[in-house]
Amino acid sequence: MATSLLTPVTTATPELVDLVNADRLPGQPACTVGRLQAAIDGTSPVDSAWWAELTDLRTEVLRDADGAPAGAVAYARRSRDGAGVILWLHAREDPSAVRRLLDHALAGLAGCPTVEAFSFATALGLGLEALPVRHRSATHAALLDRGFTGSDLWRYMRRDLPAPSLPTCSYRTSCDEDRRVLQVQRDGQVVAEATIGEPVDGIGVLWWIGVQPVARGEGLGLRLLGSALDLLAGLGAREVILYVDDDAPDDDPERSRVAANALYKRVGFVEVDRLWSYQLTR
Repeated sequence: MATSLLTPVTTATPELVDLVNADRLPGQPACTVGRLQAAIDGTSPVDSAWWAELTDLRTEVLRDADGAPAGAVAYARRSRDGAGVILWLHAREDPSAVRRLLDHALAGLAGCPTVEAFSFATALGLGLEALPVRHRSATHAALLDRGFTGSDLWRYMRRDLPAPSLPTCSYRTSCDEDRRVLQVQRDGQVVAEATIGEPVDGIGVLWWIGVQPVARGEGLGLRLLGSALDLLAGLGAREVILYVDDDAPDDDPERSRVAANALYKRVGFVEVDRLWSYQLTR
C-alpha cells in the first residue's frame, strides 16, 4: 500500500526508471536514467520551446510501505498565462496511486485558473505528445473523474521494418538536426516531401509526408513512403512509428487525414492507441 506522503526528487534512479518502463508503450524506446534525468531537469528533444516556458517544475514520488516508488508525477506552472501543467505521471496504472498523484499535483497547482495534462512531449518518450488512453485507462478515468475535459487528438501507429515489398522513388535528401528530409522535385519545384527521425534504440519516426495537389493520384505518396521506410531500415531502424493528427472532421479539406490513414493501413501500419490531451478550468 502506498503512503500518502509524496517527496520531491531531483535525481533519476534505476527504481524510478523501472516505474516509468512499467507503462512503456509499444514502439517507444525504454526509459533510461539519462532520459528520466532530462525530464526531471525540464528538457525534451521534442517540444523543447514549450518546456522552456515552464517555471516551478516539480517531480515528486509516492512510495509504498517498503519505501519503493509506487508512482511519480511532474508538474509546473506557465507564467505567460498562469496555467498549471501536469507533464507526466506513472504509477503502473494502479487506480489508487494515480488518484493520489493527480490530487497532489492539483493541490500543488492551486491558484492556476486552468490546468493542462499530457499536452506535449517529454524526454521519457519518442515524440509521444499525449496520453495513450487504452494503455493508460486508469489515468484517463481519473482525469475525467476530476473534471478534466479530454480531447482525442492523435492516432499512434507502428510497423516492423524492413518493408522490402513497397515501391520506392528517386529523391533528394537534406539533414535538419536529428531529422532527414526526403524531397521529390519536378521542374525545380518540390512536389512531395517526407521527414524522418534518426532511429533511437532501433525505432524510427515518420514525422511527416505530403504530396502537392499537382502530383496526387499517381502513387507518388506510396513510393515516397516506401523510400522513407527503406532509408530508416538502412539507418538501423527495426520498426517505425508515426502520429496522425486526425482530430479534424473527414470533410475538412485542409486537415482531413482520410487518405493518409488509408495509405498507412495499406502498407502495414497498425494502430497502437489513441492519444488524448486534457484541460481543467476551475
